[in-house]
Amino acid sequence: MVMQAYYPFKSHFFDLDGLKYHYLDEGKGDPVVMLHGNPSWSFYYRELVRELRDGYRTIVPDHIGCGLSDKPADSYYSFTLKQRVDDLERLLDHLGIHERITLVLHDWGGMIGMAYASRHPERIARLVILNTAAFHLPKGKKFPLALKICRDTQFGAFLVQTFNAFARAAARVGCKRKPMNAELRRAYCSPYDNWHNRLATLRFVQDIPLTPGDPSYALVSEVDAGLHRFADLPTAIFWGEKDFVFDRVFRDEWTRRFPKAELHSYPDVGHYVLEDAGEEIIPLIRRFLTNHPLPTVPKWKQKQR
Repeated sequence: MVMQAYYPFKSHFFDLDGLKYHYLDEGKGDPVVMLHGNPSWSFYYRELVRELRDGYRTIVPDHIGCGLSDKPADSYYSFTLKQRVDDLERLLDHLGIHERITLVLHDWGGMIGMAYASRHPERIARLVILNTAAFHLPKGKKFPLALKICRDTQFGAFLVQTFNAFARAAARVGCKRKPMNAELRRAYCSPYDNWHNRLATLRFVQDIPLTPGDPSYALVSEVDAGLHRFADLPTAIFWGEKDFVFDRVFRDEWTRRFPKAELHSYPDVGHYVLEDAGEEIIPLIRRFLTNHPLPTVPKWKQKQR
């Protein structure tokens, strides 16, 4: 489906109650778990995996309905945030990954990853944050009209599932410094090649919690309230300021909550920061990990001694 030169990795699959959950598992060492958002897939992290796999164990799942994972109907899968976190937890438990985890978070991956971290704070060692959120819409920030149309109208749902509008638009506008060429855009959109296979891209948008009555609102509130527990972890933030959703308001919310974080903000970069400025960011992520080595004995085990 994707040119081998772009994505030269061995695919792995974990059985989630009959659904094939695809993931990359490259390299050895402390685990670096990379979580993509919507409408991307593990392809987004391909260059970071290549960079880190010589010294780290890089784990990159495709959320169910995305990438090379199965794409079930609603009758087989709930497409909620909680389900996404459950999936990740089962995968990492299956792989025996229970400590010294570095999370790399983008878009919906931030909410999924930090919800997992909230369940298991002792497992998380470092954070790399890329244009994402793990809290409710900041005060004064309006919900973007394009997302509202997709989330709340039949017309939006028709556009997403019939024309792959969400994935196509993201590939077009997600890079500002270095717009994607046609081949890259096709690679990003390729998993979502028919009406049925685009369901997850729609359900992700529909699951954005805005009011207490929304299914994932309570879980987001729980994660939001507990973020302070991670404020002292080594954290690096890499931000594209021309993201039409996760703009500087979201960036400033992260730095308010994590004032000790290392910040790299790019005025001319869009949502797909690793695509738009990967040549700069990927070496900085490597340097960040090198500059924050993990202790031989994790802090939570030290406290038990």
